[in-house]
Amino acid sequence: MRTRKNYATTALTGILALASFCAGSAWGQGSGGPQGPIAPPPKFEVKRIPIQPNPDAPPVPTADIIQRFTTNEDVMKKAYDSYTLVEDVRIQEVGDPSLQLGEYELSGQLYTRPDGHRVVRILKRPASTIKRVEFATEDVQFLTSLPLFILTTDQLQYYNLSYEGVEQLDQLHTYIFRVKPKHLVRGRALFDGVVWVDDRDFAIVKSYGQFVSDSAVEGTVLPFKLFETYRENFAQKYWFPTYIRSDDFMPVEKGDADHLRLVIKSTNVHPQDQTNVPGPSPAEPKPDSAKPAQPPPPSSSQFFSPEN
Repeated sequence: MRTRKNYATTALTGILALASFCAGSAWGQGSGGPQGPIAPPPKFEVKRIPIQPNPDAPPVPTADIIQRFTTNEDVMKKAYDSYTLVEDVRIQEVGDPSLQLGEYELSGQLYTRPDGHRVVRILKRPASTIKRVEFATEDVQFLTSLPLFILTTDQLQYYNLSYEGVEQLDQLHTYIFRVKPKHLVRGRALFDGVVWVDDRDFAIVKSYGQFVSDSAVEGTVLPFKLFETYRENFAQKYWFPTYIRSDDFMPVEKGDADHLRLVIKSTNVHPQDQTNVPGPSPAEPKPDSAKPAQPPPPSSSQFFSPEN
């Protein structure tokens, strides 16, 4: 593993510097079950977040919007931690198809152990046809262990939120909020970016940004820093993050760089049966029975455990 550069040095400097990837349409609302997104277009494009120096005031006071969607985040997080899902991770080389581009795939089941920790059990051994760049499974595991940005009420103390206007995302009409750390906190990765809040459910349906810290982090050789996350509606009340995407370039020989795309998709999302929790594999760390189980921190990480 290599030491990643200080996250603070790459912090977003303002709304003008934020670019979102056109990963398709927003997740739809509906009844009967989860609503999926329109498939992302194959062409990678960059668009700037709309700039509204003096946006019109929203129909609902800004403070009320923030209070409502952060309270909904509390409810969503509790529900999300009680669900299990399959997480498919794919890293693709992007470019001229004649270059025999490769890809890396990994699949695992995310679930909650009896001690409260969220872990991912590998279901499908990694498969890779990427040849131009080298990285280990541990590098991919680090990316999947980055905390999901869930802006619960207890996390508000770390952030400044500013209302930036509105935007239509497919069928959804959303409020845009810039989210910026008040200051860096030792030992805590904080989100620096933008969230889109549905004006009907008062829930975050999309986020774009990066995690920043006050110190260097033992991380991954992979270059991904900025993550675009879409959420999907379940049970007509929970907006779970189910699609994460990032594009970046990784240096290769002779000063060239390989364009890589990361996509993490969640499928088979359903409430976890507490009477049938997946057992740990022999290599998975077991809780210390001599110590009382501790609940995970607010931004608890996921980690992969090898398959039997």
